[in-house]
Amino acid sequence: MAIAEGHSFDFVDESHIKPEFLEVFDFDSPTQYIKTETDEFSAVCPFSGLPDVAYVKIEYLPSGGKCVELKSLKYYFISFRHVGIYQEAATKRIYNDLKKALNTEKISITTIYNIRGGFETTCIEGSL
Repeated sequence: MAIAEGHSFDFVDESHIKPEFLEVFDFDSPTQYIKTETDEFSAVCPFSGLPDVAYVKIEYLPSGGKCVELKSLKYYFISFRHVGIYQEAATKRIYNDLKKALNTEKISITTIYNIRGGFETTCIEGSL
């Protein structure tokens, strides 16, 4: 919980992120470049308790023979909505969870957070 100017905002910890929501399907094209993007990602800043909203770009090669199913990806992202997690840690968590689910080393996660306090933050984890 954070307290700002006399107001308090509750949030939950990272144990509420649901990587089990991620579903994959078999796909045999290990060198195909796949890019999935959304501007509907949100979590909670554990310092201020305020929402962090970001654009997320997922890029990967399905070298592990798997693709992520998009509806399940949406549910997975929604599981972050009330979680207190720093922007950098959220990017790393998405990377780790998708890398494991897709069984690939060829993955990159980019997050670009909405400007707050005059700062725009971009985090990139992984590489193709």
